[in-house]
Amino acid sequence: MKQPRAWQRMLSGRRLDLLDPTPMDIEIEDIAHGLAFVARWNGQTNGDFAYSVAEHSLLVEQIFQACQPSAPVKWRLAALLHDAPEYVIGDMISPVKAAVGSGYGELDDRLTAAIHLRFGLPAQIPVRIKKQIKQADKISAWLEATQIAGFSHAEANRFFGKFDPVFTDQFPIRLRPPVDVREDFTRRHSALMAQL
Repeated sequence: MKQPRAWQRMLSGRRLDLLDPTPMDIEIEDIAHGLAFVARWNGQTNGDFAYSVAEHSLLVEQIFQACQPSAPVKWRLAALLHDAPEYVIGDMISPVKAAVGSGYGELDDRLTAAIHLRFGLPAQIPVRIKKQIKQADKISAWLEATQIAGFSHAEANRFFGKFDPVFTDQFPIRLRPPVDVREDFTRRHSALMAQL
């Protein structure tokens, strides 16, 4: 019986096996392009452009740096790449991920490990760092929810946690064309890689 195709051809020409990804088939340009065109919140945001996963990733890295100013560059890179697998598996809101079950998480973990290894990070980052990145991710989600996704502050506090308004006021949400976000994501990745 013929096995179903499990690879995707990337714009770089690479063939990425989604079930068994290797670091050799991962290119930052493919990640940046894919993430710049994947909408968060299933596209249910205000504005003329979707709020992309690439824009979210840039914001999470900024928040992580603000919260952890002495963190080594490698963990700032991990923050930038925290949702990188979504360049090929898309972004799902948390309730859908829970409904899909463990298969999505396992696929995400395999892709994350290959991406990390490709860019000189450990396949799995330490739990403490993962929690710090998750905290930055929750702050970003709160900002997105209240600024562009129609949530009240009370509702966002219930789902994502309550954060100091002085801190959250530092990070306005920007909606930009995907090509601009793609360039900024690639540029930020290059800057962090140069500091490793």
